Amino acid sequence: MSATVADLAAFDAIIDVRSPGEFAEDHIPGAVNLPVLDDAERARVGTLYKQVSSFEAKKVGAALVSRNIAQHLETWFAGQPKAYRPLVYCWRGGGRSGSLTHVLQKVGFGAVQLEGGYKAYRRHVVAELARLPASFAFRVVCGPTGSGKSRLLQVLAAEGAQVLDLEGLAAHRGSLLGALPDQAQPTQKNFESAIWFALSRFDPARPVFVESESKKIGALRVPEVLIAAMRAGACVRLEVPLDARVQLLTEDYAHFLDDPETINRQIGYLAPLRGSETVAAWQALASARAWRELVAALLEQHYDPTYLKSLTKNYAAAPSDRTFRVDDLSAGGLRQLAAAILAAGS
Repeated sequence: MSATVADLAAFDAIIDVRSPGEFAEDHIPGAVNLPVLDDAERARVGTLYKQVSSFEAKKVGAALVSRNIAQHLETWFAGQPKAYRPLVYCWRGGGRSGSLTHVLQKVGFGAVQLEGGYKAYRRHVVAELARLPASFAFRVVCGPTGSGKSRLLQVLAAEGAQVLDLEGLAAHRGSLLGALPDQAQPTQKNFESAIWFALSRFDPARPVFVESESKKIGALRVPEVLIAAMRAGACVRLEVPLDARVQLLTEDYAHFLDDPETINRQIGYLAPLRGSETVAAWQALASARAWRELVAALLEQHYDPTYLKSLTKNYAAAPSDRTFRVDDLSAGGLRQLAAAILAAGS
């Protein structure tokens, strides 16, 4: 007995038996990694298969797999009830997932193997990302840097709206200074998995709120069909005074405030675009820790012109757009804004 990707929600757990390295590159959202071969063991068996014989590889691999399955039985599965029904998968639905599924079934668990394994899942994600985005009416939150767009999305989600937080999924704020401290971006495949998982849980009859992203967020690419669907959506345009934006950005980028060296290095990359004299003036402000003056200068001289150009090209004004003037970006102010947006039917 096997299951397909369409059956994922029918199981108590999803067990990924691939190596930790394979799991880190991408996996089914919510899956638990219980490898039957770790990275070193997988490499060892693969070398035997190529350099000696499939028989020797299988013999050594079977011993390693058996030991690892035994450990999982004594730990993860030890406290599971008889009714526990996990879905098990490996790279392509072969020996690794088959081994664990067989043992679990012999124990008495209702374990099922995923037909086609991760490869089938990945094909499903690619196909769905080419289809799903066109099913939704997107409401694109637009506003210059520091307008609180990401915070607003979080409040909208808390109020029950459907929100696709691409920067959250990408672990990046989408600008030159957007890398998050102590958090690497996911892989491209993992990013796409997260997008698919979010879209698959939305109701096409209700709008989906999303930020006015470009094609790339840090090192990651937003799927083309999704970008096209976003650009076809109506915009929720925010007008926020400079002072409020400066205050928000000094809060959101507080990790830079004790590290002028890092921010100066990043700002230096703007020299070909803005000129060495302008960049040197910004770096002097950073070195002097004149943060509010630096943020205001960066907004007025770089981010605002860049954003306006991108917005005009990719999210041009349309009669269906709604504009909201926002002076208060505090938690209370954003709750009021979210309520106004939802009440307006945006």
